[in-house]
Amino acid sequence: MPGQDQVVRFTGGPNDRPVAWATVGAGPPLVVGGWWCGHLELDWQNPLFRRFAGLLGDRFALVRYDRPGVGMSGSDGPLVTSLAGEVAALSAVVDAAGEKVSLFGGSSGGCAAMAYAAAHPDRVERLVLYGSYARGAEIAPAEARESLLALVGRHWGVGSRVLADLFLPTATAAERDEFVRFQRAGLTAEKAVRSLEAVYAFDVRDRLAAIEVPTLVLHRRDDRAIPFALGQDVAARIPGATFVPLDGTDHLPWRGDVDGLAGAVREFLGAGRRARQAGSPQLSERELDVLRLVAQGLSDQEIARRLGISTHTAHRHVSNIRTKLGVSSRAAAAAQAATAGLL
Repeated sequence: MPGQDQVVRFTGGPNDRPVAWATVGAGPPLVVGGWWCGHLELDWQNPLFRRFAGLLGDRFALVRYDRPGVGMSGSDGPLVTSLAGEVAALSAVVDAAGEKVSLFGGSSGGCAAMAYAAAHPDRVERLVLYGSYARGAEIAPAEARESLLALVGRHWGVGSRVLADLFLPTATAAERDEFVRFQRAGLTAEKAVRSLEAVYAFDVRDRLAAIEVPTLVLHRRDDRAIPFALGQDVAARIPGATFVPLDGTDHLPWRGDVDGLAGAVREFLGAGRRARQAGSPQLSERELDVLRLVAQGLSDQEIARRLGISTHTAHRHVSNIRTKLGVSSRAAAAAQAATAGLL
């Protein structure tokens, strides 16, 4: 997978607009996409992105796509900004990719993924949401949203730097400069404004109770682009969803603790597990108590206070749980436990 190149194809999307989609890897199809600013070719040139794709694509046929009017899906054409248009584009890719798929909806792309999963449960195996939200108007106060839109529209050069600071807070100056160039290559100032307006306008609250497929919601605690509380809200609205908090501030999933994030996704989707004996891993009642608190995002110290044990004992329980589940991170442990019905 690391040395493998992507294969780009085109399929008919909303209003007969072409939708570019790429696939790499082998296995069950996992459709990833819908970023407000994306480009199949330029993303693939980013080594951090390719590493993230490799962590998933060695077990899945990883499918990505550019929204109509963005990137390789006809950047000169009009932009699709309605939720219905976004879902239609995703639907076209799902139809082209396979009979039944798993979905990875990141950021604003999570809205289209949630709406599609609610409407087409027969086409979705599992749903993973990362850095997601249910109502875009809650991302930031109205004044802050209007100020950012005005800045992007009038001074796209400055606006793209502000967005780079928001999305990549831990990046070096060179990495931020590269992301600025990426945004400006993918979107004009006008399209950037319209895309951001769509991000803020999406509202899928009325769709979430209808989602029937197993769902994993991941969110970084200090995400500066989409507040952590909005991810919690999404998980609370989807019946039976598992919420796994992650440490970090970067909004893009291919930055920060990529291994922990990808491990949680792989465990939830059932990929890359070691052969195990039939049945659920044998955890003690105390270990199950600890695991439930891990899934709530509590640290070892917080678990110790909640259960009235020492921090050392809490740490030992967590280590034993990870060993029994055969996973390398707390996030993956929570995802595996949800898959095995232990939570």
